[in-house]
Amino acid sequence: MQDLKIAMVQTQQFWEDKEKNLQHFEKHFVQIPVGGADLLLLPEMFNTGFTMNASNMAEDIDGTSIKWLQKWAKELQMQIGASLIIRENDNYYNRFVIVSENGIETSYNKRHLFRMADEQLHFSPGTERVIYELKGWKILLQVCYDLRFPVYSRNKTIGDNKEYDAVIYIANWPERRNNVWKTLLQARAIENQVYCIGVNRVGIDGNDISYTGDSMFIDPWGNVEAKFSENTEIVKILTMDYHKINDITNRFPAFKDADSWSLT
Repeated sequence: MQDLKIAMVQTQQFWEDKEKNLQHFEKHFVQIPVGGADLLLLPEMFNTGFTMNASNMAEDIDGTSIKWLQKWAKELQMQIGASLIIRENDNYYNRFVIVSENGIETSYNKRHLFRMADEQLHFSPGTERVIYELKGWKILLQVCYDLRFPVYSRNKTIGDNKEYDAVIYIANWPERRNNVWKTLLQARAIENQVYCIGVNRVGIDGNDISYTGDSMFIDPWGNVEAKFSENTEIVKILTMDYHKINDITNRFPAFKDADSWSLT
């Protein structure tokens, strides 16, 4: 296991305008050194904003946006994580993909659909919890509203080890509930004794909903190592330090006293 560098993009998004979104992300990408991170993270529904217009905004799994992510993964020499609307077998999914220059490395369909925006009426829920391994790190993939459901992200104890080392939430989380966002991200890091990363957007969407960002990078002890400025477009590269995982595992192994559980 080695340190893992994470690039995080907090930015505005343009409502249902894929071309404009892709062009705007490219302006951020040119700020990132080639090979300067292992994983680059973008907000939820990065190419459309959080729209329920699934049938018009969806793409197939080999569509334009995936190919665009693959191209930039090659140019930047890093993997890229983002969610977008995917059409598959007559269903629509809010799908978190990790893309490398070789294509999709793994994917996770958002499990908890945001009923206050009728997401459950337009999308199918995911059925599988996904943990992705990158350079020895085991990373749980989550999307936005999943943050409110701690059972789904609860770390398991496997022998003398934790099931995963980091959890990532990519989101379109509104300003009006930003205190919930910040509080729950910190709670997920503390209760699971892992790095917790939250990547959110800024700006106003097509439903006149405001977003302040508040993207965060939290260590396994619950310390906020980085909190992005509100209402600011920014790119940061941060490091997940494997020594901190070893430190909390050896000095404060509370996870060994956790209750056993399973999802059904």
